[in-house]
Amino acid sequence: MLSEEQTTEARATLEELNVEHRDLDLVIDHLLLSPPPDELLVRRLKKRKLLLKDRINQLESALEPDVQA
Repeated sequence: MLSEEQTTEARATLEELNVEHRDLDLVIDHLLLSPPPDELLVRRLKKRKLLLKDRINQLESALEPDVQA
């Protein structure tokens, strides 16, 4: 169980990660439209985006209350 301070901090971090994830999506789309796309850069950005998504999912799971079946 997270304290109120930890919950607030986790929500702020979650928002920052979501913004970065959306920004990476825009950058990747822009790079793919620019001929010729820098494939290495695109791969690195996609990998970073996946890592962000994993971290987002971890934080969301930590913020959700446990549901008893």
